[in-house]
Amino acid sequence: MIFSSTEADTIKIAYDFAQGLGKRAIVLLEGDLGAGKSVFSRAVIRALTGDEELDVPSPTFTLVQSYESQRADIYHFDLYRLEDPEEIFEIGWEDAVSSGIVLVEWPERLGSYRPKKAITVQISLQNSGVRGIEINMPRE
Repeated sequence: MIFSSTEADTIKIAYDFAQGLGKRAIVLLEGDLGAGKSVFSRAVIRALTGDEELDVPSPTFTLVQSYESQRADIYHFDLYRLEDPEEIFEIGWEDAVSSGIVLVEWPERLGSYRPKKAITVQISLQNSGVRGIEINMPRE
């Protein structure tokens, strides 16, 4: 587990993490509301696009935002408002996972469609506002 005591720490951890992502990586971000999933996602997207000033709005209402990068297209899903796992197919899930880097906040909303070969990033609030970030690579 990696510990982050500031937002800047979380951003640096996410930038470092982004460097190792492959062209078809699926990253599932888990954690309570306010844990830092969106901060982590924004930093990964900015690192992959090479644009530290890129506007990266939360896809809470649109459910998905996409970005271009030299490595691959990036798809940022926020499934908090997803009511039925089947709805994932209406917002471009199949194209995203077959062609780009996919970041998913609230992956538990995928139900049985949750990818088994995904990287899981668990962010949890520890004592005194410190965040614990645990990164688990998929098993082969």
